[in-house]
This record gives sequence, structure tokens and C-alpha cells, in this order.
Amino acid sequence: MKTITSASANKLLRSLEDEKAFLLSMEEASKEYTLAENETLQKPDYDYKATAARLKELDDTIRKIKHHINVFNVTTILPNFQITIDEALVKMAQLNRRKETLDIMRKRLPKFRKNDYYNRTNIIEYIYLNYDLEDVKEDYQKISEEIMKLQLELDTCNQTKTFEIDL
Repeated sequence: MKTITSASANKLLRSLEDEKAFLLSMEEASKEYTLAENETLQKPDYDYKATAARLKELDDTIRKIKHHINVFNVTTILPNFQITIDEALVKMAQLNRRKETLDIMRKRLPKFRKNDYYNRTNIIEYIYLNYDLEDVKEDYQKISEEIMKLQLELDTCNQTKTFEIDL
């Protein structure tokens, strides 16, 4: 058994995924070779059984680590928010989508000319906002602060709380 943080587990996961990608690219490059008649060439160094065994070992370890991270995420509660990490990740995505919408809204002018390139007429039309810009700016700021607080708590949790994993 090994005690590990979520941040460390994710770094280990990236390392294993990198090794797997390298092994797969080496397999792709050396699993076949071409020779012309009467040509002699040192065939590429490739051992199917060893490669398959290492890929299986990597997949097993990756699956085990991902499972432990998932269990950690669904059972660990962020104290300041009173939600689990997995809920916090969903909430973070929701807040970021809302923040994007508010960012577009807060950058609009209260009144601006409508540019209609398809229906050319001599009539000048204006678009007016149907919301209070200050309310949008205020909500944008609140959401930005909430995202920051949530991210800081997630970072702290992922770097300090540990779990056991059998590697």
C-alpha cells in the first residue's frame, strides 16, 4: 500500500500515460518491416509478448489509479463548501460557463447600431440591452471570486489530503 495525494496520483497517471503512448508508438514503428529480395537488414527490435504484457500492466495500473482518484473525489468533502470534490468539479464547470456568458454581456454597450449585412435598407436600427449592465458586472465579479475560492480549496485538498493505493 502506498499513501498518495490526488495531485501526486494525477502526476503518476500522466507519467504512465506518457509511457504507454511511447510504447504504442514504438510498437507501431517496429511491428512490421520491409525487405527487398536479396536484401539483408537488421530487423527492428520488437517483442510482441513483452510489449503486450507491459501494455496490460500499464492499463491495469492506470485503471487502479483512476478508480482511487474517483473514489477520493466522491468521498472527500471540501469543508468551506460542504460538497464533495466531484460536485465541486461539476460546479466549477457550471460557473465557468455562466462566467463566459456574463463576460460577453458585460462587454456590450447599452445601445449599439445593428449591422445587418444581408438585408441592406436605409433604415438604421439600434439594439438596446434588456438588462442592467451593473448587475451583470456585479454577478461576473461574484462568480469569478467563487471560482477562485473553489479552485484554491480544490488545490489545497488535492495537495494535502491523502489516500491509500495498492500499486
